[in-house]
Amino acid sequence: MAMNILKKAQRRTATMDISVSIFVVMILAMIILPLPVGILDFMLVLNLALSITILLLTLFTKSVLEFSSFPTVLLITTMFRLGLSVASTRLILTEGNAGQVIDTFANLVAGNNMIVGAVIFLIIFIVQMIVVTSGSSRVSEVSARFTLDAMPGKQMSIDSDLASGLITEEDARKRRSDLERETQFYGAMDGASKFVKGDATASIIITLINLLGGVLIFSLQHGMGIGEALNQFGKLTIGDGLVSQIPALLISIASGILVTRSGTSKSFGSSLVPELFSTTKVMFILCGIMIVFGFTPGFPTFTFLMVGIASGVGGYLLNENEKAQKEKNIQSEQEQLAQKRTERDKNTKEVIVPHQVDAISIEIGYGLIGIADESKDENIMSQVLIIRKQFAQELGLLLGPIRIRDNLQLEMNEYAIKIKGNTQAKGTLYMDKELMLIPDGQEVSFKGIPAKEPAFGLDALWIESSDREMAEISDFTVVDPLTVLVTHLKETIRLNSYSLLGRQEVKQLLEGLKDKYNVVIDELIPDVLRLGEVQKVLQNLLKEQIPITDMVTILETLADYGNTVKDTELLTEYVRQALKYTVVQPYMDETQTLHVVTVHPDTEELLGRNIQKSSAGSIPVLQGDVITRLFDSIKTIHFQLEAQGIPHILLVSPKIRPAMKNLINYNFPELAVLSLNEVPNEIAITAAGMVESIV
Repeated sequence: MAMNILKKAQRRTATMDISVSIFVVMILAMIILPLPVGILDFMLVLNLALSITILLLTLFTKSVLEFSSFPTVLLITTMFRLGLSVASTRLILTEGNAGQVIDTFANLVAGNNMIVGAVIFLIIFIVQMIVVTSGSSRVSEVSARFTLDAMPGKQMSIDSDLASGLITEEDARKRRSDLERETQFYGAMDGASKFVKGDATASIIITLINLLGGVLIFSLQHGMGIGEALNQFGKLTIGDGLVSQIPALLISIASGILVTRSGTSKSFGSSLVPELFSTTKVMFILCGIMIVFGFTPGFPTFTFLMVGIASGVGGYLLNENEKAQKEKNIQSEQEQLAQKRTERDKNTKEVIVPHQVDAISIEIGYGLIGIADESKDENIMSQVLIIRKQFAQELGLLLGPIRIRDNLQLEMNEYAIKIKGNTQAKGTLYMDKELMLIPDGQEVSFKGIPAKEPAFGLDALWIESSDREMAEISDFTVVDPLTVLVTHLKETIRLNSYSLLGRQEVKQLLEGLKDKYNVVIDELIPDVLRLGEVQKVLQNLLKEQIPITDMVTILETLADYGNTVKDTELLTEYVRQALKYTVVQPYMDETQTLHVVTVHPDTEELLGRNIQKSSAGSIPVLQGDVITRLFDSIKTIHFQLEAQGIPHILLVSPKIRPAMKNLINYNFPELAVLSLNEVPNEIAITAAGMVESIV
């Protein structure tokens, strides 16, 4: 594997070297061989694009060592411009035509007035020579001197840090190498700035040669009038000068911006290509500029668009690579953080024995560690206290601490909710996305990851955060990952609330009431019922989602019947009847009407005759085919009412209510079973259906 990677890297390096070598040889060929007009246009556009790229790259470079090849690039681009000047001069003097790019530059700048074009050309020349080139040369010279003077002190600082143990030997070698490269760069820049000055001087001389040579050749050899020749070659000369001087000016500005160059052990081609085309922003900006030039009247549209599209595609590919690398780095950091937390938990001094499991815990994959970051305003830790308060108010249940820990055995975006050490629910979150709920049968045009809402099993789609506003405008419900987890946690706790109520929790509830209602507590416990029997009754209530907030009524009822009744199932029925208003309230519609599904009298009688007691409670013992017919009848009515959005309950006689609930609990856990004694007389009742006779 390593050998394959090394071979690929060597082949890539060789390709870069060959490409750059061909480019340099091509420059020499342009000086010797004549170029067709179309190829010259392409080369001029390429020169302009290369100059803009170099300028933008120096603007976006964050470190001076990111563009270490700049002095060499300066020489190559200078030679490239001079080669183009020679090629354009050959065409001007031999054919009187230098291509569309030069002609368009001349007409765009000079128009019908050759003097205006000449003045603009001279202004660009003066700015480059006196302002930019002179200033950058001075900066390079001074920087080289200061760098050389500071070099001994910097080397001593590196040695001191190494001796004191602040840095490793590898760090010291790297810093020495960077210092050496920086010093070499300043020296190279001091000399490279002379290239720019020489290029500016050569360009003005070439311009004058084009003008005088063209007028003399075409007036003496081709019989063209001096005025006509002067007008024609004046425009061509100005266009050629502008095409040459504008890229030269951009390069001069870039040389003034970039003030460092670090020496490198790599070849020029190996260091140039990755550095020159390594910034996504540069490629996208270059793409936009080239496209604008392509649609400018007079310019060769196809050539500019070809270069622009190529740079845009390159920028897109670079951007995708950067995103992939960024995600990879984040995952690596999260894995390291999760590993450290796991090791920290292993090394903790707290002794944990097998029976000391957490009542409620959440385990998260390393990709979800950010959801427990307490430095953020919205995190799962801040929601835990809210959840505990909510259950205390709604169900009367006092929850213990909820522990959040990472688990490397889970998938990156996976979480697990555990009740007393047993996994009760699992789900998947995407921290960079939002969950859009999809109503049944509705089509969506959004792209995303199909999913199920974990708490209620609704169809959903994980969409990009940027699409949230559009989804909400389209009347879809969109929730963030934290809300998804909190909702799933609350629903899991609600379904398992009865198992969280132990004797210790019951004792805490009673102690909270003792100051004000000590009489009923002292009478009930332990003379009438034991604490464990009270716990069983409260668990039976929570199992059917009946709040135990009205503890006084519950305790009063148990005290009234506890002397004669010891069966906790029957005691639960008496308590339910005492809490009748609390029991029916969740199932009434907005008009305070209770929709009930009744059971055929023959079926009720059959169920009542076959009830048997067990440790799990009462349950009817019937033949398999009889139970199947019963379930089919309930299923038909239940699903019809659910499809119509009508809240409903199954209403039966008090005798069979516990047995009926135990029988259908597995197949229809959401269907509430109430007895006639649990419905207050003043509540309006509407018959919504009847379970057929199964006799």
